[in-house]
Amino acid sequence: MIGRVAWITDPGRKRRRNEDAYVCEPPLFAIADGMGGAQAGEVASRLAAAALKESGASTGGEQRIVDLIQEANRRVYDRSSTDPNTSGMGTTMTVALAEDGQVAFGHVGDSRAYLIRDGTMEQVTEDHSLVNELLKSGKLSPEEAETHPQRSVITRALGTDPDVDVDTFTIAAETGDLFLLCSDGLTDMVEEEAILEVVERNRSDIDAALKALVKAANRGGGEDNITVVAFEITDAAVHDGQTQEQALPAELGRKIEDEETLDETDAVPAVTTMVLSPEEIQERVAVEERARRRHRRRRLLAWLVLLLFAAAVAALLAWRFLA
Repeated sequence: MIGRVAWITDPGRKRRRNEDAYVCEPPLFAIADGMGGAQAGEVASRLAAAALKESGASTGGEQRIVDLIQEANRRVYDRSSTDPNTSGMGTTMTVALAEDGQVAFGHVGDSRAYLIRDGTMEQVTEDHSLVNELLKSGKLSPEEAETHPQRSVITRALGTDPDVDVDTFTIAAETGDLFLLCSDGLTDMVEEEAILEVVERNRSDIDAALKALVKAANRGGGEDNITVVAFEITDAAVHDGQTQEQALPAELGRKIEDEETLDETDAVPAVTTMVLSPEEIQERVAVEERARRRHRRRRLLAWLVLLLFAAAVAALLAWRFLA
């Protein structure tokens, strides 16, 4: 059964707007991280969240989640296609549906889902990002990925095409499992080991754990919006989590299609997140590889120059000694 539930969202220290949205309506949970200029990212994430809240789900597993995400994608795409001020907007979405001792997931983008079990934490979703593609192809090391300047470039998002490819999978839940859904405003600022340490230290109070995670992300720079949804698997349902710090307003549950069209006076700097096509991914991977080869050549040349200099010094010393 679903036990304690908690959620929190915070704009961070650098963003003027909060473009994250969430759904926390047991047994359905979701997180969305919007992207786009003006208020477009905020509109995209809220449209996606509203689609889930209005459609709802209590059963259906992976197929139900796919249907929900496709409906969310349709709403975002339709709005983007008809409103010039939201053209090109999109959002990530990670959805969890807990039922019958299992948790089914649907995932698009680089928001993440984690499972904390027996004192260890595992990322159960795979980032749809350029950096992850470079990691899988061996073009980047994990250390390089942490500071890569294009780590916000994603390869899949809701709303950019009429249909979206959704990753789905199901995890057999165990009593004591804690699932976290979070935007990259947390994971870019706080290392996974630190996230686990904070949660385990506050395991008896999930609300306090989420507040501490937001505080850690802001202390680390707070460069993006920070949102976390958590739910626990227990023997008895309790639903006592009430964290709502800076929670998004109630219109998440209303039809956002009725919003007035945005105008240029609402414009704010565009977020750094962007979506790449498969062709663009290949091109950027090739660029990264060429850059790495140039770097290796420069290092090799530097070593050769150093060795030649050392050899010249050694030859000079030997000549003087023999003379």
